[in-house]
Amino acid sequence: MQYIKPKEKLDVKPNWSVSEQTKNIVKYYAQYTGYTEDEVVDMFLKNLRDDPGFIEWLKNKRRNKRAISQIFSDTDEEEEMIG
Repeated sequence: MQYIKPKEKLDVKPNWSVSEQTKNIVKYYAQYTGYTEDEVVDMFLKNLRDDPGFIEWLKNKRRNKRAISQIFSDTDEEEEMIG
């Protein structure tokens, strides 16, 4: 039997300052998609992992294994990046 692992979900609100326009974009996009504002931001920011320049920067970063495991922990790409 395989047990279900709990979802990693932090309920800590980051202390970020964003413009009212950005808040409204997230608010209305969340309404459009049916997701919560937190889910929209989470999904959108995870797309940054697809930036080739960011990936190269991570690969060349000193002691990059921790950063890579933190950023790609929910994907199969972590093994490819480290290995």
